Amino acid sequence: MSGRKILKGLTEAVAHARGEATNVRERSIHIEDSVDVRNIRKKLSLTQQEFSLQFGFSLAAVRHWEQGSRIPEMSARVLLTLIDKDPDYVRRALGMTDEEERAVVCG
Repeated sequence: MSGRKILKGLTEAVAHARGEATNVRERSIHIEDSVDVRNIRKKLSLTQQEFSLQFGFSLAAVRHWEQGSRIPEMSARVLLTLIDKDPDYVRRALGMTDEEERAVVCG
């Protein structure tokens, strides 16, 4: 990539950040402000520990979310939404095999 292309891209990015009209494509997604972590976990018939191990959350975070003392950050809400919609896809994306899933559940 030439220096001119980089400079043009940076100029467009600054203009976009200032709210000026640019040719920048923008896409927004809607993620709910609240996610019912307990409901998602129970639909999967997992304990808090199993849920945290399978999907990479800390056990403390899962407990706090379920108790309502903390709200998941946006990135966690995105992952939780994906888990709710298609947990098997998330497991595959994380590289978890059926044997590993059973090992986590069986403990």
